[in-house]
Amino acid sequence: MPVLNEVDGLRVILPRIQPDWVDQILMVDGRSTDGSAEYARERGVEVYVQQRRGIRFAYIEAWPLIRSDFVITFSPDGNCPVEAIPLLAEALRRGDDMVIASRYLGPAHSDDDDWLTGFGNWMFTTGINTLHGGRYTDAMGIFRGYRTALFRELDLDKEDGYAPEKLLGTTIGIEPLLSIRCAKKRLRVSEIPVCEPARIAGERKLQIVRWGGSYALQTLRETYHWR
Repeated sequence: MPVLNEVDGLRVILPRIQPDWVDQILMVDGRSTDGSAEYARERGVEVYVQQRRGIRFAYIEAWPLIRSDFVITFSPDGNCPVEAIPLLAEALRRGDDMVIASRYLGPAHSDDDDWLTGFGNWMFTTGINTLHGGRYTDAMGIFRGYRTALFRELDLDKEDGYAPEKLLGTTIGIEPLLSIRCAKKRLRVSEIPVCEPARIAGERKLQIVRWGGSYALQTLRETYHWR
């Protein structure tokens, strides 16, 4: 779980994760100043402090520390109800390459969306499905599980896949590219409906214009880039 100043969310979320659900809890701390790392360590969580700024580098730097064949990524801000972790794990045990906790499948919904983020998630998911053959209802969310090896099999650790971000001076996450390349490779992907509660506390990190523009260019670029 990537974290930047989310101690209030951590105090609620971490006690709800049962020890027998997972083999390891790894928190990647973006140099929080609110005591997030200290609280996590007190709870026995393994904490890595990232060196380069940006959510993608949290993944790149911490990936060698993952000790399992599967990984579940989530945010501790309250948007990702951890009670769904066993459901994601079960789908992975059945043989899925990736399973997404979809905020828009069936009865699921998001209490954190406003009209703009809701429209943006729909637009990008529709674009990924149309251009890359996906069948997603939620291609953008962080709350998902997948084979750990996919990170390198799909070249998510390579800078070239994120080239559009340089035009907008930002650093984007890996989830849209992960969704795109899983679709392009026709990997076994499933979704389960999981409602997204409103965030507990802390500041939303979303950069709507710069991230949105970068993801749009990335989605278009992937129609001819990377095979």
